[in-house]
Amino acid sequence: MATLKVYLLLFTAFFLSGLMQLSMAQGAAAAAAAPATRVIDAKAIDQAIAYLLMFAALFVTYFSH
Repeated sequence: MATLKVYLLLFTAFFLSGLMQLSMAQGAAAAAAAPATRVIDAKAIDQAIAYLLMFAALFVTYFSH
């Protein structure tokens, strides 16, 4: 059981690091296109909130069983 938790932790770490790399790449592309303006993308914020809620539901489901 402990090894399963270790694997889950490692998978979570790699998954989140991959999401961080994607967001950094999108930020770099946007900065290269328009360096002086800063625009808040509401669709990206909504998508991030949806991902966080799905991730929280996954953990709640996992720990409830």
